[in-house]
Amino acid sequence: MELVVRQVSADEMTPYERLLGDAIRGDATLFVREDSVEAAWRVVDPILGNATPVHEYEPNTWGPAEADRIIAGDGGWHDPKPVPEKTLVATK
Repeated sequence: MELVVRQVSADEMTPYERLLGDAIRGDATLFVREDSVEAAWRVVDPILGNATPVHEYEPNTWGPAEADRIIAGDGGWHDPKPVPEKTLVATK
């Protein structure tokens, strides 16, 4: 185990205090320009607007009814059902 000691002077600002101070003084070196933010939102906004809805369903089921409608065009789901033991035939 290693002990690391660091002496901090009482007048040293925390990183957050320094960031706020830079903003108040107009120092933009740690900030993104408005045109860059707008360009990023042009990319991200359409993705956020097309979010897939969340459909709740009961535990221990194969999922919501909406899933059946979504996959119906591709042939539907193979929904395995448990087979009661008495219908199983033993082979030797």
